[in-house]
Amino acid sequence: MQASSAAAAWSAIKPAAQHTVQVQKGSIRRQRRQHSSVLQVRCYAITGDQHESIATEFEEIFKEVPNKLGAFYRFCRPHTIFGTALSSALCMNIYVVGLNQLYDIQIDKVNKPRLPLASGEFSVATGAVLVLTSLIMSIAIGIRSKSAPLICALLISFFLGSAYSVDAPLLRWKRNAFLAASCILFVRAVLVQLAFFAHMQQHVLKRPLAPTKSVVFATLFMCCFSSVIALFKDIPDIDGDRHFGVESLSVYWLCINILLTAYGAAILAGASSTNLCRMIITVFGHGLLAFALWQRAQHCDVENKAWITSFYMFIWKLFYAEYFLIPFVQ
Repeated sequence: MQASSAAAAWSAIKPAAQHTVQVQKGSIRRQRRQHSSVLQVRCYAITGDQHESIATEFEEIFKEVPNKLGAFYRFCRPHTIFGTALSSALCMNIYVVGLNQLYDIQIDKVNKPRLPLASGEFSVATGAVLVLTSLIMSIAIGIRSKSAPLICALLISFFLGSAYSVDAPLLRWKRNAFLAASCILFVRAVLVQLAFFAHMQQHVLKRPLAPTKSVVFATLFMCCFSSVIALFKDIPDIDGDRHFGVESLSVYWLCINILLTAYGAAILAGASSTNLCRMIITVFGHGLLAFALWQRAQHCDVENKAWITSFYMFIWKLFYAEYFLIPFVQ
């Protein structure tokens, strides 16, 4: 009797228990589905945040690359390297102008605040790495060329460029206007002309080294131009140079007259040519450049730093334009 009673009681309880278990299982499934949905949403959110973060980083990088390239472009002082863009002197040029910026950060904050070291776009460490790398590359290219004139030009440029900028006993020649001008004149007018002429004659054309009318003219003409560049470069920098004790020779019309005299001599040299075509190109070309210089010089505003800087860059354009005319002087 007891067994049958228990069985009957279990039979009565069993459906309810099964129903309770089923309800609990259903509740668990719903909870699992809810948790699964929440986890999926959270995973999607995390994934979305990661994608958005990565996209933002790439966007910042893409924005930063042009800025850094622009800063490097300004660091190289491009108006000084166009004439050496196809030679090993390119790297040496970057070394020289970069070294000058490393030692002139405080001056450049006044005179040239857009330069990357003065503006803070490049750290001092970055500038030092660029300068050292450029020096090593220049010397390595020179040695690999096995050209004595090129190696000589690079070593002299290294010495004079360092002496011009490095703040050490017996150095920092830029403090003295005469020494500063002499460095620029010797490198731009004498060293570059003669060293590269010797390199082309001996190592490229395999000819004996003998002076020509073109190289003599180029050396003398570029002496005038380099003197003007050395004098004129200080005109926009008067404020900063005075504050830091660097002498400035801001003689605007003296520079213009030197250039006009050089153009006059070039016209006479061209007129003495026996080749009619060369004579016309040389006379007309130098006459046109002299006229452009005179016209622009008439509208001078020496008190306007932006105008003086623009005129200084114009002189550099005239400087490089001369390289198109030199070959016709024979």
